[in-house]
Amino acid sequence: MKLVIADDHALFRESLKALLEARGYTVLAEAKNGREAVALAHRHKPDVLLMDLAMPEVDGLSATRLIAADIPEVKVVILTASDDDQSLFEAVKSGAQGYLLKNLDAGDFFEQLDRVARGEPALTPALARKLMREFAKPAPSRTEDPDALTERELDVLRCLVDGVTSNRKLADRLGVSENTVKFHVRNILDKLHLHNRAQVVAFALRHRIVPSEEG
Repeated sequence: MKLVIADDHALFRESLKALLEARGYTVLAEAKNGREAVALAHRHKPDVLLMDLAMPEVDGLSATRLIAADIPEVKVVILTASDDDQSLFEAVKSGAQGYLLKNLDAGDFFEQLDRVARGEPALTPALARKLMREFAKPAPSRTEDPDALTERELDVLRCLVDGVTSNRKLADRLGVSENTVKFHVRNILDKLHLHNRAQVVAFALRHRIVPSEEG
């Protein structure tokens, strides 16, 4: 199995790399933030990317969403110290193949990696039970909530209303990467419960969320 490690603590990365290589795994590269993790996932196409959550520049959840959307063949497994239930739920919704805690015994850790290699989720029984309870709950009624959009997402929305719809042109207008644009557009669609950019523009104009440059 070929892996990439993403964690902002150098000592942890080096220790984990040594542990993995001692068991015959290949560590292709290491990232110290989510932005690097996304770039290395595109460059190396590892079998598994071990992703921390709390990292600078781009956090682990955002990086997971980008990788899951662009290169779904790369399996992202969250490896974190956070046992917060909401982090677990959001990680799985973001496309993570597993969620492991850093205090896991080495034997259990490698057992979970073997599960990923077989196409199974990497979850301890306790975390799997939490997920089952969460997703067994009735879904809340879906309402379109423009107030949930961040300022950056509103910037993207303004560009869409002004007719700037391609990822490349949006990236040029906003001075960001195309992957970042995809991330923001995906968030807008999710928050407004819409399916495509045309619906987003129609919604924005109908509800007068943002004015177009043409007034």
